[in-house]
Amino acid sequence: MDKISTILIPFNFTEASKKALKYALTFVGRFDDIKIILAYVSGNSNLELEPGNFEKLEKEYSGVLKNKLEWIIQEGILSSTLLEISNKNKIDLIIMGTSGADKKGNKLHKNTINIVSKSTCPVMVIPYDYSEYKLANIALVIGREEIDNTKKLGTLLMIARKCNAKVHVLTIENEPGVYGYSKEEEKNENAIEYYLETFYEERVFIKNDDVLEGINAYVLKNEIDLVTILSKSQNMKHKATEKQLTEMLILNSKAPILVLE
Repeated sequence: MDKISTILIPFNFTEASKKALKYALTFVGRFDDIKIILAYVSGNSNLELEPGNFEKLEKEYSGVLKNKLEWIIQEGILSSTLLEISNKNKIDLIIMGTSGADKKGNKLHKNTINIVSKSTCPVMVIPYDYSEYKLANIALVIGREEIDNTKKLGTLLMIARKCNAKVHVLTIENEPGVYGYSKEEEKNENAIEYYLETFYEERVFIKNDDVLEGINAYVLKNEIDLVTILSKSQNMKHKATEKQLTEMLILNSKAPILVLE
């Protein structure tokens, strides 16, 4: 992917989806040639779909974006239908809201995790209680294993470049041993320096038996605006599985989460 040209937002007029849209609008800005597609999957919302709702939303945000908001309305199972829409329309980035840990059992939570785990493009998840858009500091969380596809870092570079954001690379030392000196870690360092260019701010190692706790502590202390993780390849040896760690981050993070696919 050379650039972010099309963003997909699952949208059903709930507060979580409105939060994701507002984040995307600020992220895109008024002058960038990035198209936003809102996907409404019918049959998966308790809200009645009123035809006027779409027109009201378009009118509300007319003039905010260079390109007019686009709509796709389709029937089907929410997660699989959204993934189908994403693939068909060659989406570069999915931005979606979530309800957070207090509603862990609800459908929105399950659908969010399902989409993140199966998407073939990067997914950004905006916490329900996230209040103010800011993108000055990004944390890229990696383990000790070699990054299997360093091209994934290209998406992170595009976001850092667009927002002029600093990228802090973080590893949680949750096991005994010497960190930062293996061949795999040296390859990772070279790839990160190459892909992140001048936006690479620092390399940080933090000792903590709990990876999630270590990440959240660093986020709060350093005013991190976006936590980035790599899908599938970076299975940090946490007590939980990779999928569970991703899920816990999405549920408990106060900052948006970007999962690079």
